[in-house]
Amino acid sequence: MESLFSTMIVLLLVSFSCLISTEALTSNYGNITVKWDLLNWTPDGYVAVVTAYNYQKQRSIPGWKMSWRWTKKEVIWNMLGAKTTGQGGCSMFKGNIPQSCVRKPTVVDLLPGTPFNQQIANCCKSGVLKPGSESAFQLSVGSAGNSVKTARMPANFMFTAPKQQYICGPSKNVRPTRFTTADKRRITAALMTWNITCVFHKAT
Repeated sequence: MESLFSTMIVLLLVSFSCLISTEALTSNYGNITVKWDLLNWTPDGYVAVVTAYNYQKQRSIPGWKMSWRWTKKEVIWNMLGAKTTGQGGCSMFKGNIPQSCVRKPTVVDLLPGTPFNQQIANCCKSGVLKPGSESAFQLSVGSAGNSVKTARMPANFMFTAPKQQYICGPSKNVRPTRFTTADKRRITAALMTWNITCVFHKAT
């Protein structure tokens, strides 16, 4: 009888733990969903578009920042629509220097009025992300895998905003995003798509 009681306690604790981990990434008020779409392979990595969708019903983001940890020795060669806050140590590179060699880069949006050759669609809003809107940037990643078997998802993803704290789940490999061309006559798809879901935790 005592053994049965102990087993029931363990099961209850496991169930409670699962409930907490599930509730941590769900919210009645919506979430921030980040999609990482790999569009092209390059000789040493890939080109991706990263898009943040504000699915929160009433909360505006006054200026977002994103950060993550590379799981290999990736670098960011260049970006459109956003920039990293630090370059890090790139002394091993000669000639063409990456924009960032930081293992855990932080990315911020660009300002309105950024030259067109540095923009992509839905960028350059000073990080402002209103409910129901999206913000995007493009990055070229090097020293990375350049196939579906060798490209690695970023880890320890963080989404922050002034006076707002968010909790982000792990990156997940999902069905590749499909895109419709401007003339609506052709549909293309990303090579791979990774999803990260972040929910509001508390005001700071």
